[in-house]
Amino acid sequence: MLIISLLFLIPGFVVLVLRWRRVFEGRAATLGGIGAIVLGALLGLTTVLYVVEPYEVAVPTRLGKIGGTWQPGLHVKSPLTDVTAFSTRPSDLNLTGDNTVEVRSSEGGVLFADLTVKWSIDPQHTVDLYKLAGDSDAVQQRLVLPDSREIVRNVFAKHTSVEGYSSQREAIAGEIDKLVTARLAPRGILVNGVNLRNVRPSDDLQKAIDAKIAQDQTTAQAEAAVRTAKAEAEKRKIDSESQAAANAAIANSLTDKILMSQCIEAFKAAAEKNAVYASPCGNSGGTPVIVDGTKR
Repeated sequence: MLIISLLFLIPGFVVLVLRWRRVFEGRAATLGGIGAIVLGALLGLTTVLYVVEPYEVAVPTRLGKIGGTWQPGLHVKSPLTDVTAFSTRPSDLNLTGDNTVEVRSSEGGVLFADLTVKWSIDPQHTVDLYKLAGDSDAVQQRLVLPDSREIVRNVFAKHTSVEGYSSQREAIAGEIDKLVTARLAPRGILVNGVNLRNVRPSDDLQKAIDAKIAQDQTTAQAEAAVRTAKAEAEKRKIDSESQAAANAAIANSLTDKILMSQCIEAFKAAAEKNAVYASPCGNSGGTPVIVDGTKR
């Protein structure tokens, strides 16, 4: 821009000088010279003035030397100064699609994790980030992306496939968030959250998971059948013991007199309808008799 400004300023001054010496006649030459000078001056101002937007900070460099961080506002600079702006707005690193992270569980199963890392730069560390990366895009590509991918793989490697796929997914997301934050904070990168959006197994792992689920269901059914059989056996044992106890109680309560009385009552009831050939009740001897209660 400085060169363009000089290309307008020099011809403008030359035209005015020649007009003053009456080499050129007419107002057109005067207006043309003045216009070139004004335009060149405006262009020149852009080489010495720089506006840092409200959502930015900037790092000036001049002849290989790095200056301090510029805050939002108008700044005066040398025409030889280059300015690199860093956005302080939150950015999203989306590890999905072609950037999906391929991870392996502690069992060696392959999983694919989709996640989003929400990050922004710490304005107090802008100069350090400039030295490490160069600009905002480079910060994401050189620092946020590789560190996030490494941590995601390390965390999943500590869990089984089933844990990564379903049962411990929330805990894994929290651990990734904590580790990414701890890794990037010393470098001046603020992590505003890590969203583990989806975890899906590879085709081979999905088949293995389905087979394990089927096996677990079969095992659970077999264990339930064993528990049912044990319960039924225990119930039969209790019923048998109860019946034996009842029989023993009845046997102990039947004396000879009670048995004799029940025998006589039974003969009487039977003889009401038909003649009964009866032996003496109990253990006493005697001649059998015919009792016919139908004949009165």
